[in-house]
Amino acid sequence: MAKAAKAKKSIITDKSYSFLKNYINNASPVGFETWGQKLWLAYLKPYVDTTFVDPYGTAVGVINPDHPFKVVIEAHADEISWFVNYVNNEGLIYLKRNGGVDHQTAPASRVFIHGKKGPVKAVFGWPAIHTRIGNDKENQPKTENLWLDCGARNRKEVEELGIHVGAVVTYQDGFDELANGNLVGRAFDNRVGGFMIAEVARMIKENKKKLPFGLYVVNAVQEEIGLRGAEMIARRIKPNIAIVTDVTHDTTTPMINKNIEGDVSTGKGPSLAYAPAIHNKLLAFVEKVAKDKQIPVQWRALSRSTGTDTDSFAYANDGCPSVLISIPLRYMHTTVEMIHKDDIENTIQLMYETLMELTPKTNLSYL
Repeated sequence: MAKAAKAKKSIITDKSYSFLKNYINNASPVGFETWGQKLWLAYLKPYVDTTFVDPYGTAVGVINPDHPFKVVIEAHADEISWFVNYVNNEGLIYLKRNGGVDHQTAPASRVFIHGKKGPVKAVFGWPAIHTRIGNDKENQPKTENLWLDCGARNRKEVEELGIHVGAVVTYQDGFDELANGNLVGRAFDNRVGGFMIAEVARMIKENKKKLPFGLYVVNAVQEEIGLRGAEMIARRIKPNIAIVTDVTHDTTTPMINKNIEGDVSTGKGPSLAYAPAIHNKLLAFVEKVAKDKQIPVQWRALSRSTGTDTDSFAYANDGCPSVLISIPLRYMHTTVEMIHKDDIENTIQLMYETLMELTPKTNLSYL
């Protein structure tokens, strides 16, 4: 009888997986990333030589901090959320967006309002279908007609709970496992990226690899409102090379147009992309690593900008050769973002193997 094929050993440890769960379940809204960054730095510190945090909260771990040649691996830490904008006399709370949160998915959802006395549980209220006044068009959820109900019955009771104008609101939904290696959670965009770059640092440390450059492991803030954290930290570090990871759409999802978004699916490996901000020679270098190490990849093309922190690094300072390695994701900007374990492992492996092959002498000249 033929022997069964030996299962591939996971590069993600039990400790790592436990961190991933905690990290996904922790709130890290745009402009208030402190809670998530503390968790991330605590996990990363054993695997790097030094760390620092910039004035707006971008967290960085550095290996070989004195080396003049600097390579960045980067993800962003922030998640989309809401702001408390107005409390009416009946104690109902109205909101403004903080990032590209989708108002259509909000009704009947549970949230935390992060007030001055700590998190307060609340719900997006929504009337029963047979009680709503007006026609179907008027009854569609819109930012201006959504409200939170925290159980208070007037404005004073709301204020007594520590809720104030400007308090940030995040969804309660957290990490879970589905069938066939799929994971679901809030804000895999892009906390899974923060997890993956931390895992790359762990593998370098535990495999006792010596890098011929300084490595900056960057978890940037405020990507969801215009790549702002990456813009600031790129000017500060002035890297020679940047490898950015973010999520991209699984275009097998219903209602997504492949003619526009390309052909990408979860479970089939990280996605590489062509775009003006992506350095052609660095992209070819990563592609060769993937081929040599038998790491599956998928391809897409992006017009004008990548819409990720890659753009901020590429065009910073005197220009920085940059590449984007994306992980496929379903249901972006909802509370049920879905990714596949195999894609996490292959993306980590591709970043790690790319770093193992890179040197300051790698030819990335334009001509």
